[in-house]
Amino acid sequence: MAIINQGLGFISETDCYWFGQGTHYKIYEKLGAHPKNYKGKDGYHFAVWAPHAKAVSIVGDFNDWNPEANFCQKIFEGGIWETFIPDLQPGMLYKFVIETQAGDLLYKADPYARGAEFRPGTASRLEVEPWDYTWNDEKWMTERAEQDPRHAPISIYECHLGSWKRNEENVERGGFGNYKDLAHELAAYVKDMGYTHVELMGIAEHPFDGSWGYQVTGYYAPTSRYGEPQEFQYFVDYLHQNGIGVILDWVPAHFPRDSFGLADFDGAPCYEYADTRKGEHPDWGTKVFDYEKTEVKNFLIANALYWLNQYHVDGLRVDAVASMLYLDYGRSGGNWCPNKYGGNENLEAIEFFKHLNSVIAGRKDGTMIIAEESTAWPMVTHRPENNGLGFTFKWNMGWMHDFLEYMKLDPYFRKNNHNKMTFGLTYFTSENYILVLSHDEVVHLKCSMINKMPGIYEDKFSNLKCGYTYMIGHPGKKLLFMGQEFAQWHEWNENVSLSWELLDEPLHKDMQNFVKGLLHLYKEHPCLFSMDDNWNGFQWINANDADRSIFSFVRYDAEKKKSLLFAINFTPMERSDYTVGVPFPGTYKLVLDETVGNYKMAKKKPVSFKAFKGECDGQPYHVYNPMKPYGIQVYEFDEPKKREASKSDEKKAAKTVKEKSPKEKAVKAKTAAAKTAAAKTAAAKTAKAAAEAPAKKKAPRKKKAEAVEAPKKAEAAEAPKEE
Repeated sequence: MAIINQGLGFISETDCYWFGQGTHYKIYEKLGAHPKNYKGKDGYHFAVWAPHAKAVSIVGDFNDWNPEANFCQKIFEGGIWETFIPDLQPGMLYKFVIETQAGDLLYKADPYARGAEFRPGTASRLEVEPWDYTWNDEKWMTERAEQDPRHAPISIYECHLGSWKRNEENVERGGFGNYKDLAHELAAYVKDMGYTHVELMGIAEHPFDGSWGYQVTGYYAPTSRYGEPQEFQYFVDYLHQNGIGVILDWVPAHFPRDSFGLADFDGAPCYEYADTRKGEHPDWGTKVFDYEKTEVKNFLIANALYWLNQYHVDGLRVDAVASMLYLDYGRSGGNWCPNKYGGNENLEAIEFFKHLNSVIAGRKDGTMIIAEESTAWPMVTHRPENNGLGFTFKWNMGWMHDFLEYMKLDPYFRKNNHNKMTFGLTYFTSENYILVLSHDEVVHLKCSMINKMPGIYEDKFSNLKCGYTYMIGHPGKKLLFMGQEFAQWHEWNENVSLSWELLDEPLHKDMQNFVKGLLHLYKEHPCLFSMDDNWNGFQWINANDADRSIFSFVRYDAEKKKSLLFAINFTPMERSDYTVGVPFPGTYKLVLDETVGNYKMAKKKPVSFKAFKGECDGQPYHVYNPMKPYGIQVYEFDEPKKREASKSDEKKAAKTVKEKSPKEKAVKAKTAAAKTAAAKTAAAKTAKAAAEAPAKKKAPRKKKAEAVEAPKKAEAAEAPKEE
């Protein structure tokens, strides 16, 4: 009978069992390198999963990188190796040396390392424990746990820290800023703008800047480009204290082939599928995780929880979900492996997502898990028990594609593509969506948002204002990539800072203020976020005004208070006769337009418009307000209380109306003229009849009165009544 090595006492047999089951959700506390005291000596305990290895040792600057200085021992069953090395300090660099069954030595970074060497170095770095950090965001965490993100305002500023604002004086660190300084600047900016969250690209350690952080080698290590792990904790903590949530991009779909990384980690396929038809991604030249292995699933699920637990991250945006769900994604015929039923669905990846998302949902602490899923895969945001994948939100890539195709058109051709803007409203209740204008849309010759717009210089800005307003009004949470809020001209470049100098130019500053006004309008009106997946929260006023390329609709909350009416003109044509139908009588306050922007933020009093009775756009009332070229009209209104107004109330309300509709004025003038003409005609007839009749036979007084009053009653019946 084989003797099982019990190890040093830091990892138990139970730990190994749950890891083998794929359910050791804090395995990161056991594997990797951790400061410990062993037999009275302080040092670091090292542990790694390498089931195919012949031998494992530790090398570092503490032993002159000698692979024979510090060997590990294999413990229990399942392929975990460990050792303890005394007298080590945080900041020291190390790697695992894996001896393969063929006798080759592989120098590997620690898959569970909590710190990494600054690129181009590839070693792992000893760190203090992340749970030693003292947090100051209790208020944020408590409030987050009490709300459902699906019914909360979420407007996301997608940000790449390395190019948001560079520090070119920091030559030693490649011009990168540091987490603490960036925390202060970024928090102040997004808070002032009105965003609720930032989504950070490329935080997990990665060797190549040009991958933007989507080819990860250090899944548990915040990138050293901007500082140390505890400084990133400070970053998140500081944003939370300023009311800003933090979402990270997370990449469980694939990993790079770098020799020091996860690829063939112990001399054989370990983290990836062994079958290259499943284990390699031909488009990206990367390896695909083996979602059938419980230890690999545990590595990924624990990693997601690690960011949520140890860094207080508020959500993860899962990259390239479609590439995980489809076995034939990016693969030609004959070069992919069907599932056991002969289909192209990756059954292991589906189970992985259900497992991951169930664990995160079970926390009930307000954290989010977001899918970047680019296909029509159904029920992405539905519960796993209902055969859904269990994500909190899904990026609405279909809306993004249709929206951008429409916005790029010359306004003359928009009338023939009207449905591109309305189609998204046919399926918006099928998932919990985020409307995205992300980094992917402003790179690789796709142009920045402002350069996608048609027209001459000023027209581009007007078009973009219309587009952003439509986006804010459309059901779904919001995401906008950095620099697009002030209409940056050049495409995004990860090596170049944003063009902040553009804010010295009036049109760019005006665009920034306009977006700021939209974002604050969004946060202050529950109708724009509380019922994003419900038809009760949206009403078309006119979805078919294609000839004029005008869209009008209403957003409601459950109480129908502070509802918003949107009317947006996507052409440079003025509509001086523009009248929009409205569902209720009362006053409609213009709270945002293309010139002033947000009236409240501009410290200007909203202009009030009276709703008059009369059918328009299928609605019983209407508001008249001439529509300017590329005009934007956003009105705030309440549903009136249902009651029968007395005649005195009607008269009082009529007296308070200072400005009547021009159409009403025209009708009243016409009616008055008709009354005058009718009275004169009746008087003339009466005089003639009296002259022709014998003196003793006078016209009956009753009939004469009727002759005068009849035309008056007819004209009064034709005149519209004010409400």
